[in-house]
Amino acid sequence: MKVLFTCGGTAGHINPAVALAGMLTERDQAQVLFVGAEGGMECSLVPREGYDIRTVQISSFYRSVNWNSLKHNLRTAKNLLVSPAQARKILDDFQPDLVVGTGGYASYPVVKAAAGRGIPTAVHESNAQPGLTTKMLAKRVDKVMVGFEECRSLYPHPERVEVTGTPVRSEFFTQDRLEARQMLGITDQKPVVVTTWGSLGAQVMNQYMVDFVAREVAEGCPFHHIYGVGQRYYQRVLDGLAQRGIRLEEHPELDIREYIYDMPVVMDSADVIMSRAGASTIAEISAIAHPSILVPSPNVAANHQEKNARVLSDQDAAVLMLEKDCSGDALYDQVNRMLSDVEGLRQMGQNLRKISVTDANERIYNVLKGLLK
Repeated sequence: MKVLFTCGGTAGHINPAVALAGMLTERDQAQVLFVGAEGGMECSLVPREGYDIRTVQISSFYRSVNWNSLKHNLRTAKNLLVSPAQARKILDDFQPDLVVGTGGYASYPVVKAAAGRGIPTAVHESNAQPGLTTKMLAKRVDKVMVGFEECRSLYPHPERVEVTGTPVRSEFFTQDRLEARQMLGITDQKPVVVTTWGSLGAQVMNQYMVDFVAREVAEGCPFHHIYGVGQRYYQRVLDGLAQRGIRLEEHPELDIREYIYDMPVVMDSADVIMSRAGASTIAEISAIAHPSILVPSPNVAANHQEKNARVLSDQDAAVLMLEKDCSGDALYDQVNRMLSDVEGLRQMGQNLRKISVTDANERIYNVLKGLLK
C-alpha cells in the first residue's frame, strides 16, 4: 500500500500527517511519501521523522498593498502555473493508492491532481473554521475529516464529512510526567513550564517573553522553563536577554531553544503549558490533559485560533488570554497563580479528559481504510 501525505507551512499541518503516517507504517507496512512546499519547514521536519519528501513550488497570496507584496503575489501566480505539472509528475513516479492532505498550500495541487485521476483522496481540517485550502478541495475529495461536530455544516457536502478529532503522535502517550522529567534530566521537585508560540514564532509574544524570563531570573528561577522561541525570533530573544545581563549558562532551569524537536517528551513533563491555539497544539494538550494558558494568534484567517481556544476555556479546561491583554508580567502572574493552585490544576486536567478525543488516530485510520476498500 502506498500513501502520499501532503502538508506544510506550519507544524500544525505537519504533525497530524506524521502521526497518521506512523500508524499506517506500523499497522500496514505502508510505503509513505510526503509532499510539501519548496523551502517550507516540512522539508526539515519530515526527514527527521524518517520519511521521504518531495516538493512543489507553491506559496500564499499577500493581502497588503505594497511593492514587496506585489512581487510576492506575481511569484505565487507563476507557481500556480508550475505546481500542477510538478504534482502530476510526483503522482506518476510514486503511484499512490491514497492521497491525504492535512493543510498548507502544497496540499492543493497534489490533492486536486489525485482526485482528478480517481485516486482515493481525503483532507483533514484541524481547526474549527476551515482553511482556504480545505474549502477549495472539499468539493473534490472523497472525505473531509474534521475536529469538531460543529464544523459539519460549514462544508458543501456534509455527507462526506467525518468527525474524527485531530491525530496526535503516539509518542505523547509513551511516558508519564515523572518519566518525561527524568528523560530531560530534571531531578529536583521544581515545577516545569513549557512555552511555545508556534513553529515559526510570534514577534509580540516573544517580546513579552524577554520580560517574563527577566522576572523569572530576578525571582530565583522558581520553576524549570523550556521555551521554544521559533525560527524567526530566536536570535532576537537571545540578544534581548543578553542586553538584560542574563547569561543562560548561569541558570540551568532555563532551557531556551529555537525549536522543540522532542515536543512529546517536553509537553509530557509540563505542569503548565503556554502556547498559541493552533488546532494541533489544542489536540495534543487535550490528549495529555495538561493545564495550559492559550494566547490565540490575532493574525490568522477568520480568527480560528480564538475559536479553537474557546472550545477548552468555555469548559474550564484551559485559561484563555488575548494577546492585547498580555505582557511579560501578566503572563508570569498567571503562571504563578496556576502553579500555586494544586487543586485547580488537577480539576483543569479532569476537565480536559472529559472533552478530549483520545481515539482520533483510530477514527481517521478507519476512514482511510474505508476509502481503500
